[in-house]
Amino acid sequence: MRCYWDEEDTWFFFEAGPDGWVTRQVELRGPASVPVAAAAETEWQHARDTGRLGEYESRFGSTAEAPVSTWEGHEPEQLTADEFEQVWEAARRHLAAGPR
Repeated sequence: MRCYWDEEDTWFFFEAGPDGWVTRQVELRGPASVPVAAAAETEWQHARDTGRLGEYESRFGSTAEAPVSTWEGHEPEQLTADEFEQVWEAARRHLAAGPR
């Protein structure tokens, strides 16, 4: 799914598991849709467990800290898996390519 937050001109793209927790998240900011986050929950947990959380978050960001079922005030648009993958792959390439 995706949601737009106009206060920061940011599109949020989410992949959620059956339990409603976000498994992957992408954030694109501004009129040029510049990737500012593309985080996976499993990678985030591994980075935390290995003492590299700061490095991971500075490069890829983090995922939402609450299940989507608890969110209020959002009107998400549903996406296909292919649509999410296209956004995910482009954002990851951008963020992995260089320092932020």
